[in-house]
Amino acid sequence: MFERFVYSRRGGLIVAPLADAWDSVRGRRNPLVPPRRLTVFVGAGDFQRMGEDFKRFFVELGGLKPEDDVLDVGSGVGRMAVPLLDYLSGRYEGFDVYPAGVRWCQKQITPRYPSFRFQLADIKNELYNPNGRSSGSDYRFPYEDAGFDFAFLTSVFTHLLPADTGNYLNEVGRVLRKGGTCFATFFVLDAEPEADDGARLDFSIEGDGYRSTSSATPEVAVGYTRADLDGMLAAAGLTQRSFYRGSWSGHEGATGFQDIVVAERSS
Repeated sequence: MFERFVYSRRGGLIVAPLADAWDSVRGRRNPLVPPRRLTVFVGAGDFQRMGEDFKRFFVELGGLKPEDDVLDVGSGVGRMAVPLLDYLSGRYEGFDVYPAGVRWCQKQITPRYPSFRFQLADIKNELYNPNGRSSGSDYRFPYEDAGFDFAFLTSVFTHLLPADTGNYLNEVGRVLRKGGTCFATFFVLDAEPEADDGARLDFSIEGDGYRSTSSATPEVAVGYTRADLDGMLAAAGLTQRSFYRGSWSGHEGATGFQDIVVAERSS
């Protein structure tokens, strides 16, 4: 989620190792919950609770079925994978740019659940993988065409600029089977400015085809208009099926913090 950037810049990396040591002393180490020094990179919220919340969203809003073959784009340290371990009977593949997160998943999850596999995407990212060799705008997902029924991207597009977002959507469209589902979170900007009055984030920085909360580091939070997002979805062969407002915009009755878009591979 968006909070991961704020949290990791407020001393999380200093406090987390001490908390990990204290947990070990008290015998509270769950082998399927990563140490806090790793989770500071993926959000300030409770690791298990947020994972369970999204599992419910995947099933109730996205229609995820146990037998589906699933792709987790931006798998991090397994926050979305762990709650699916005893739900999915189909194949699960995850990839991320964060080397330590991928290593933890490969060591802790895959030996216990061999159908859950994780790969490192060697994409350059200043925060997670500064020495990466590839660009997100031309990265090809390391999976076959039409190999998945369900793909999800949580707090990924909210940190990608248009070239990367367009490529990722195209790749999602490529790897999904016809009729497959893309479940993704975004910051979707209404066409009418007054509709976002009371928003918790200020997308006042205008870029080329996007808006951001920061001129110095636009990837901190990236928002797209509905029209721009619909255009990128259509170009990827995806059709929006449903939309759920997030609380970031100040709207009441929100499903989560970020907006949720559920789209279908239409051709």
